[in-house]
Amino acid sequence: MNVRLSGAAAALALITLLAACAPQTGGEGAEPSSTPTSSETAGPDAPGSPSPSPTPTLAPIALPTDCRAILSADVLAQLDGIPLNDEAFGPSGVGSDGSLTCNWADPRADTTRLTTTISKMNRGPALDMLNALADDEGFSCFTPDGGTRCEKTWQNEQYPVTDGRTLFWRQDVLIDTRYSNLAPTGYTSAIVASLFD
Repeated sequence: MNVRLSGAAAALALITLLAACAPQTGGEGAEPSSTPTSSETAGPDAPGSPSPSPTPTLAPIALPTDCRAILSADVLAQLDGIPLNDEAFGPSGVGSDGSLTCNWADPRADTTRLTTTISKMNRGPALDMLNALADDEGFSCFTPDGGTRCEKTWQNEQYPVTDGRTLFWRQDVLIDTRYSNLAPTGYTSAIVASLFD
């Protein structure tokens, strides 16, 4: 009889111990300290707590100011002989908002040109825009180089050449390129490498 009481007491003690170790789910009776506060989860020392968005912890990317400096030697060789930022194509270079516009085109050509604008754009508006291009305009989107890239090509309506648009977004920077009959191999990848690597 004494053995049974001791066993029952031990079982009760074990159940009590296990209940005390069980994690609280935040329901009634949960202690306030069992639910992490926003300051606890956002702290850099919080082990295993994923940040909802890693972007704020990364150093901001400075927008470039030189259209040639962001390209590799191979891409520049493909653009050899094509004028850069001819005034015939409107504003180019660094804008008042810090964005950079690069116009590669010869004013004597009817359609051969490439225009890239590199600007700041927050994550929400950027992803909304890219999703709309994919859903409504048939752009193909994928996620290379730590960012989101969307692209599409089509036949020029007037000339027998290919037109297209390529966009790449990462860390609040948008690279937006529109082109007609001028698509150097590795162009966008060279800009991405220049800005983020």
